[in-house]
Parts: sequence; structure tokens; C-alpha cells
Amino acid sequence: MMKDPKIKKAKIGDLIPDTLNFNKGTEFGGHLLEKSVDRFGAGRSILLDKHGRIIAGNKFTEKAGAAGLEDVLIVQTDGHTVVAVQRTDIDLYTPEGREMALADNATAKADLDWDEEALQKAVEEYDGFDPADWGVEAVLDPGEGSGDGDGDNGPAGKERKTFTFSPIQIEKIMECIDMMQARDPIGCDETFGNKDRDANALFLICMEWKTRK
Repeated sequence: MMKDPKIKKAKIGDLIPDTLNFNKGTEFGGHLLEKSVDRFGAGRSILLDKHGRIIAGNKFTEKAGAAGLEDVLIVQTDGHTVVAVQRTDIDLYTPEGREMALADNATAKADLDWDEEALQKAVEEYDGFDPADWGVEAVLDPGEGSGDGDGDNGPAGKERKTFTFSPIQIEKIMECIDMMQARDPIGCDETFGNKDRDANALFLICMEWKTRK
């Protein structure tokens, strides 16, 4: 375990943007982000991988560079140390401190626009990657498909259909999926040649609902 995080200096131009950024951003969100950077400067830190590629904070890095912020302090850790950015010029219990807290939350909410193509590409390229696990969307894989209809062809000739749910919707759906997996583990393990347990559970839920109609 790393005991003492290492700090090094760099320039913002040295950072490498994510070429598969899941957030397209919004016009209004970009405006708020510019306003926040102009008014408060840098607040939150960004997240880099071991090669200096930006995992989180791509949009902020763009705006910070455009605003003239050049210097970067990189804190190297292994994930076992919490890194906190302390603003020595800000007091939370002041109008400026409260507005900065509001700007942080408002900007994050307004500037989020999921890039469905990037998400789908990651689903196809990275085994075990499922946005639904984080309440973002659900990609249903009902097994072997011909590719007809409005679904997207997934790997190994399987047909994929993408749905976008709100966080509360996906929470309730996953609760039902967990219940079905507990009730019928064998059916969820494989149905019609499909070994995706979550997809099979959702299929069984739909079939059960259909029989009640």
C-alpha cells in the first residue's frame, strides 16, 4: 500500500483527454462550467489513469485550459488514500463558499448528457462492462438474434436492444431482477441459449407478466 502520495507538477496541455468520453455535455452545462471557472477558479480535482489520461473531469479540463489555467499538481496514489483539494481562500460559511457548493452540484447536473454511442461501443469492447450496474441504462441481450428490427447487433451475433432508465426506475428493475434470480436461479443461468443472468431474469419477469394478462 502506498504510504505517501507523490506530487508532481505538470501543464494542463500534458493531460490526455478520454477519446471515449461517455458525457457529451450540454450547451447550458458548458455555460455554467465556464461561469464557475471564471468566478471561482479550480475547485474539484480531476482523475487521471497511470498514463495521464483523463478518467473524470474532461469537460472541466477543457474549460480550465480555455480560461488560462495552465499549471497542474498531480497527486499519485493507488486508490487507498483520499485526495482532498483545500482552498485556502474559501470559507464554506460565507456567501462565496455556499455559492461555490451550489455551483459544483448545479454544473454537474446541467452538463450531463450521456453519449449512447460511446456507451454502446464500450459495452461491445469491454467484457463485463454494463452501464446498468450504475443506473445509467440497460442493454438487453435476449440471446441469438438475426439483427432485424431496431436493435443493434452485439458481439457473437447476438441482438442488443438499448433502453435508457431514470435512476429510480433502474433501482426498481434491478430489485425485481434480483428477486427473480433468487426464485429461479436455474432459469436465470440460461434461457434459450442466453447466459446473461440479468437479461434472463428480465425475460422471465416479462413472461410471467404476460401470462397474467
